[in-house]
Parts: sequence; structure tokens; C-alpha cells
Amino acid sequence: MAEDNVIYVGDKEPMSYVLAVTTRFNEGSDEVILKARGGAISTAVDAAEITRNRFLTEVDIQDITTKTEELEDEEGGTSNASAISITLRMNK
Repeated sequence: MAEDNVIYVGDKEPMSYVLAVTTRFNEGSDEVILKARGGAISTAVDAAEITRNRFLTEVDIQDITTKTEELEDEEGGTSNASAISITLRMNK
């Protein structure tokens, strides 16, 4: 999977990511991955569902992976953050 098919979800509105996913599929990608951590997880889920239900009905969720990532903070300690990866695939 090419790294240019990965969309990192952050603080923007879900529609920003829907546009990014739609653009990637329109450019010929068969698969797009939404990745998010922490509070952005719900935005990633919203973007995937809006894409599938309103814009590209021929796209399905291929895979959903969850994990916990260990992040280093400024003081040298670590904290845990939940993460999700949602793989969307175009049905031919």
C-alpha cells in the first residue's frame, strides 16, 4: 500500500476528510486508509461513513484495526493513545 493512499485525520471537520478520500478514489486509487488517534477517531469514523453513504456508495469498509500507541511527552515520560485505521476499498 502506497503511503499516498493514507489520510491522517486530525482536527478538521469530517467533510475535509471526505473530500480527501473522494479525491484519492477519483485519482484512481482502489484503496484509501484513514488513520486517527485519540479524539480524532470519531472524526475518522464520521468521514468513512459520510463517504460511503452519501458520496461513493460503491466504497466499502475493507478493514478496521485498533491499537494503543505509546507516545513520548516533553518530560521524557510516556502516555498511551488509542488509534484506529479504517481501510476503504472501491468495489469494481
